[in-house]
Amino acid sequence: MIELTDHPIDTAAVLARVASPEAGAVVLFVGTARRTTAGRRTESLRYECYPEMAEQKLGELEAEARRLWPLLDCAIVHRLGRVDVGQTSVAVAVGSAHRQAAFEAAAWLIDRVKQVVPIWKQENWADGSSQWVHPGLDAPPTPRET
Repeated sequence: MIELTDHPIDTAAVLARVASPEAGAVVLFVGTARRTTAGRRTESLRYECYPEMAEQKLGELEAEARRLWPLLDCAIVHRLGRVDVGQTSVAVAVGSAHRQAAFEAAAWLIDRVKQVVPIWKQENWADGSSQWVHPGLDAPPTPRET
């Protein structure tokens, strides 16, 4: 399941999407907008993307995760538009028969989403200024890539 949405992310629904009687492990990662970044107070975030390109890249990451780990299911949901402090901006959930695969796949997926998916984040600061950031531009490769 890949989804880009302008609406609040229902994390319970994302978790339910990957739940299965065959899953001995379900991992849910929830990324939220934090109050302070690098010592600056955040007012809100704004996410923008080119939807077709972002959905394609998210689908490629899901397929790669399924190739690397024995996943039963996978869900990636990313918020677009304004995200206030404390709100969910991204949710990644995976289900697997065993916890190690589930933990590894979920960590790999969120790292790769931030590194390679063309979703741009604008930090809106409490002082009225803002800055566009893309944290993956300088990110080192993940352990499975080396």
